[in-house]
Amino acid sequence: MDHPDPAHLYVTGTGLTHLGSAATRDAMHKSNGTKTEDNLTDSMKMFRMGLENGKPTDGTKGVQPEWFYKGNGYTVVNPGHPIPSPSFALDAGEEPEIAGIYLIDHNGQPRRLGFALANEFSDHVTERINYLYLAHSKLRACSFGPELRLGDLPAHIEGKSRIWRDGRVVWEKPFLSGEDNMSHTIANLEYHHFKYELFRNPGDIHVHCFGTATLSFADGISTKPDDIFEIEEAQFGAALRNPIRVETEHPVIVGNVY
Repeated sequence: MDHPDPAHLYVTGTGLTHLGSAATRDAMHKSNGTKTEDNLTDSMKMFRMGLENGKPTDGTKGVQPEWFYKGNGYTVVNPGHPIPSPSFALDAGEEPEIAGIYLIDHNGQPRRLGFALANEFSDHVTERINYLYLAHSKLRACSFGPELRLGDLPAHIEGKSRIWRDGRVVWEKPFLSGEDNMSHTIANLEYHHFKYELFRNPGDIHVHCFGTATLSFADGISTKPDDIFEIEEAQFGAALRNPIRVETEHPVIVGNVY
């Protein structure tokens, strides 16, 4: 899925949406003095809000999740192609997720096309410095696919995330998704994204990542150039595989128009 004008494809996501997702974030942020008045980190407080009101059943709107912007269509890497890590990055880490793929119709109505595996590639070392750097850590390339699953999302998703290096697996762990393993419903996450008129422009495409609870970074893994990420789940067909490529430094010079 792409767009003839990549600027009209949005890549976004939500965090702290899975039942195991708060532990790693909480550990990263405890050391940086971000505790709230009730002795919880901001991350744990947000996670608790989702547990309490992320799955409303009475027709009301649930609590809004953490939300982030990753980029537009220029940041999307095709399956099998290298994911570029910027020269200034402090980490190049995978995030195995499920993404919803949407097209906004001519009436401004979001239409879900299906779901796909996604690697919501991030810089976790930058994020760990201070949780207010999360926005910076997310401005990275990503990949999704290679297949699109139609219909509703399975309630229970259990896949595998791996890192290959020099022909062998150096890290492997299962990841869980689906509403049975989440603190929010998909409908609630969709509502809080598309409630903004900005995201309902006819003809736009949205790729929205729903979060994860599994990171190699949490297990002390530091990736290297040419490592290969592999994310698979049988209900989504073929695995998503991408090697890492570290970009050369690109000087940024801002000049006047005149």
